[in-house]
Amino acid sequence: MGTERVTSARADTEALVGIGAAEAVQRARHTALLGTPLLVVGVALAAMNLRPAVTSMAAVLGEVRADLGASALWASMLTAVPTLCFGLAALAAPALGRRFGMARAVGLSLAVLTVGLLLRVLDGPWVVLGGTLVATAGIAIGNVLIPVVVKESFPGQVGRVTGIYTASLAAGGGLAAALTPPLEQLLGGWRGAVAAWAALALAALVLWGRAARHEPAGATVGGAAPARRNLMRSPLAWAVTGFFGLQALFAYVTMGWLAELFVSGGIARTEAGLMLAVINLIGIPISLILPPIVLARRSQSGWISGLASVSMIGVFGLILAPNAAPWAWTLLLGIGMGVFPLGLGVIALRTRNAADTASLSAMAQSIGYLLSSVGPLLFGVLHGATGGWAVSLWMLVVVLAFEIVLGWVVGRPRYV
Repeated sequence: MGTERVTSARADTEALVGIGAAEAVQRARHTALLGTPLLVVGVALAAMNLRPAVTSMAAVLGEVRADLGASALWASMLTAVPTLCFGLAALAAPALGRRFGMARAVGLSLAVLTVGLLLRVLDGPWVVLGGTLVATAGIAIGNVLIPVVVKESFPGQVGRVTGIYTASLAAGGGLAAALTPPLEQLLGGWRGAVAAWAALALAALVLWGRAARHEPAGATVGGAAPARRNLMRSPLAWAVTGFFGLQALFAYVTMGWLAELFVSGGIARTEAGLMLAVINLIGIPISLILPPIVLARRSQSGWISGLASVSMIGVFGLILAPNAAPWAWTLLLGIGMGVFPLGLGVIALRTRNAADTASLSAMAQSIGYLLSSVGPLLFGVLHGATGGWAVSLWMLVVVLAFEIVLGWVVGRPRYV
């Protein structure tokens, strides 16, 4: 029975980012997309576009602020937009999938992303902010719905295709962080460098249009989905939600501000972009290796809290000796952020059935991401108010301390 529970939980984990949407779409009995090799390529290319809008702007944030004459508060708002959109999309994306079907809904997300990436380079700071809001709204829809495609269209290959999806997700973020500073020099400024990533989004949109084909009308998804519970009264559900939100807060503060922190300490913009890329790229092997090992254990508390502790060591390094070993602090932060797939995994492990998993996933994503949007904003506001990074970094220490405690709680073998 224990092996069966772990196997089932592992299967649920494979597409947890979209499982709440999957359950909602199953209620509508829509037809799945044909699971062809071309669709795998479409999924991978679409996934590569789910992070560059964030990491490309972060890699040149200092130049953007200087050129636009923007304040630290504006920069803080810019870095908070993605997680705010992700939280709202956890509620809105399933409705889009039901209304338009998965092929059109994901295509719409890529089209919105392309427009937003181009729009945000056309004018001043508020146009940049508005364009980023549009772009990340597109990302947010894809964030929720693409894993649903994986779960529905490749039921016998969920692990392999999910591995391709998560690897592509990390690769896109890493490449944008590494290549945007050189593109800035090549294209004569940050506007061209940031807008260049619209070409990748457009390519994904074109390929998706060829790859996404629905099954014949008779091939519907199975019967009615089981009823979902309201988990708002469950202390464990709130612990999972809090943990998910805190790890997302830390991740998006890091992606939004780390490059700027290093540049202010005298590191070249190109090297700082590479550091940000490394943090993203470390997630590829971690996401593929750790979950099958850790989620098969009875308790995940030690692993989850241990990874969060690795991040805390990296933050202490940035506080106490930022210029002594910046690459070492970068590696520690990247390894610690490997807690993300385990955070998704405990959502499946702490529930007894798919319906409860869907309810807990929707709760953790929507509320967790909305709470995490406060992090990048507060981090930037503290930096602007103090003129340094120490207070902002101590904020991260507090966040990680709570993450370690909640990670221990949610890793214990029990159910909501």
